Amino acid sequence: MSNFGFGFPNPGDNDDDRDGDGNRGNGSGRPGGGSGDGSGGQGGQGGQPFGDGNPFSFLFGGTPGAGASGQAGNLGDILNQFGAMLSGFGQDMNSPDAAGPVNYALAERIARQQLSGTSSPSQRDSEAVAESVRLVELWLDESTDLPAGATGSVSFGPVQWLEETLPRWKRLVNPLAEKLGDAALNGLPEEARQQAGPMMGIMNQVNGMNFGMQLGRTLGEIAKDVSTSTQWGMPLAERPVAAVATGRLADLARKLGAERRETLIYLAAREAAHHRLFQHVPWLVERLVLDVEEFAAGLSLDYSAMEEATREFNPEMMNDPEALQEMMGRLQGEDLAPAVVSSNQQARVRMETSLSLVEGWVDVVVGDALGERLPETASIAAAWSAYRDTGQPAMESLAKAVGISLTAPKASEAAELWRRLTVAVGASRRDAVWDHPDFLPVDGDLDNPAEFIDSILAENDDVERFDPISEIEKLERERTGDDDARGDDGKGEADDSRRDDSGDTSGGDDRGDNS
Repeated sequence: MSNFGFGFPNPGDNDDDRDGDGNRGNGSGRPGGGSGDGSGGQGGQGGQPFGDGNPFSFLFGGTPGAGASGQAGNLGDILNQFGAMLSGFGQDMNSPDAAGPVNYALAERIARQQLSGTSSPSQRDSEAVAESVRLVELWLDESTDLPAGATGSVSFGPVQWLEETLPRWKRLVNPLAEKLGDAALNGLPEEARQQAGPMMGIMNQVNGMNFGMQLGRTLGEIAKDVSTSTQWGMPLAERPVAAVATGRLADLARKLGAERRETLIYLAAREAAHHRLFQHVPWLVERLVLDVEEFAAGLSLDYSAMEEATREFNPEMMNDPEALQEMMGRLQGEDLAPAVVSSNQQARVRMETSLSLVEGWVDVVVGDALGERLPETASIAAAWSAYRDTGQPAMESLAKAVGISLTAPKASEAAELWRRLTVAVGASRRDAVWDHPDFLPVDGDLDNPAEFIDSILAENDDVERFDPISEIEKLERERTGDDDARGDDGKGEADDSRRDDSGDTSGGDDRGDNS
């Protein structure tokens, strides 16, 4: 394991498939195991663990997995693959991770199958990351008051990322999958639900396996595309270690139009800046997770597309092939799957706003830290922003699988707000906005930041006009005035008392004289 406590194996630990032979990705004893050649084609077409995504596709003329001979008529290979697949399913069903709304044992196994051809970083990679993080931490000290938050640094590969982030994924995905599973069962007719009563346990297991398969494929895609542990504005790894996927540097450098070294420095700066924020704003991560849970509480399935399609069907069409073919042609390519909707869209807006604020703040802080030291910073930042907005299809897969994705749709608007706020009130006052969630800009402020910035300026004016010495003198004057007033009132009351006493005496004398 890593000396950083990040949960990553040491560089050079190549037994990714955990079969004890020290080899990577040989697929031994696993359906669809890859050859470890890095082609990404293990387990069928496009890296899918079951060819086209259907575990039974090979029975109906589908492309055989990597474990098959490639000949459709080779029944022995087909049966061997089918038996191995069922054996794996049996292990997944009996695993402790199979309980609950998602079969995480199946999800992890499928993700690992997709990653069997990937490699682990070298010692030189980890040293390069450590050197870059040490350098950018010094530069970040000049652009933000928040101190360093990362407790170490490490280079990671796809398998290591999967292992380290799976606990956080469970926390995020569980409430979504649980609600979607309930919605799917509630979508059945009442009679079907009553008849399925004794089978509900099995149906829940089937739902868990379905979610596990979808999540496994999605995590496999994300693991091969991720660049840092905080790439989407949330610390998916549970320990504050600055982690960079050095295996992605060459591809990412081409996309950003930069050299590998410059790309590594930029990624290290973003990772270090994220950890400063997450470590010193302790409520931030929990708020993001709670927004996901609140969004999940309102999830339901919209069957309107399917209902609309079935409304066109007339039993008489069975006797009219031409009409039936015409209807099927209209439905060709239509997505009839139930759509995931939520009655708590405001929770999603809050989460996306928070992620946008995080990403925008990091954009500004990193830009200020690297601007004069790395001449290409502006062009790299612009390319990164475009990549963040359009170049992450894995997040779309996550949205289809569980109904939500970690996207920051207004990161550019948030960056502009933080940039203007820095010019108006300085970096220290800007960073103080993170002191409490009530101080943060809301979604509308990102579209119109002027009002928010004016409110901060007004607060600063009030603070600047506040003179503690004058306030103390004012209080002293008020207190002295109160004492004088009380003294005057006491003197008046004493005079009145003497007059009353004098009047009483004279009255007595008069009565005495009259007598």
